[in-house]
Amino acid sequence: MKTAITGGTGFVGSHFADSVLAEGHEVVLLSRSANRQDKAGKGVTYISSDLSDIDVLTSAFAGCEAVAHCAGINREIGSQTFQRIHIDGTRNVVEATKRAGVRRIALMSFLRARPNCGSPYHESKWAAEEIVRNSGLDYTIVKAGMVYGRGDHMLDHLSHAFYTLPILATVGFRQKAIRPLAVDDLTPVLHAALVNGRLARQTIAITGAEELYLSDAARRVAQVLGRRVWIFPAPLWFHYALAAVCELTMKVPLVARAQVRILSEGVVEPATECDPLPSDLLPVRRFTPEQIRGGLPEPGPFGLHDLRCCA
Repeated sequence: MKTAITGGTGFVGSHFADSVLAEGHEVVLLSRSANRQDKAGKGVTYISSDLSDIDVLTSAFAGCEAVAHCAGINREIGSQTFQRIHIDGTRNVVEATKRAGVRRIALMSFLRARPNCGSPYHESKWAAEEIVRNSGLDYTIVKAGMVYGRGDHMLDHLSHAFYTLPILATVGFRQKAIRPLAVDDLTPVLHAALVNGRLARQTIAITGAEELYLSDAARRVAQVLGRRVWIFPAPLWFHYALAAVCELTMKVPLVARAQVRILSEGVVEPATECDPLPSDLLPVRRFTPEQIRGGLPEPGPFGLHDLRCCA
């Protein structure tokens, strides 16, 4: 089987690619830059695409049996806007999927995506869902919560932050719960939809097996790192101001404004009605030291290489 994966060198896309390659399938990995060829070898094709050219996408999807649309952003920078990536990009992916004769598509969305909520991130993710739902294709929409694992944002940035300055400001004076989702619990859902042909015409919500506060998750990460961390509450305005500075100065922001909104709401329940996840696909991995250790990056603080001015 041959599967195309947009965002194929990103966090979720690369983990899903690993899972299907391990079974002997072929993958076409699409990303804005195709020079990251760490999976180069038999069964892997890299295509450079920013999702704007339907002809490039159609050519990339030719001969594929399924498309995993994993491309997405959590902050806007330059031409990479929520409108262009989440909405226009999804519309182009759907059109190219049809032109290439592919019938099956899975969209990675966000648990709390919904319309008319005042957040461009949430609203654009919802708009992408609606494009896929109305495509006429055999779709599966996966509304995932906070996903972690090797190469993620959560563990990567908590680790580097605690090596730089071991403090954490929680979002608001009353914390909302999260359910960290191991990427190894997420990829089987994509596999079921695209490889096994299950979950057709369904919108699935998936969160981790354990509910806790961000402060509890941070303490567990710090304990695995052998670092002491000071945790204190801070108002929303502080986090939005910090996010604005991080988005302006960092290549991958420590926190983005969309993430502040996400944490202020909690990441436990979907914001809209979803289909039930089959029992054999329910997440089982808790946020344990073993899981954390397996997803941590190389130890070390943030450095000049993390700044946009040094890109």
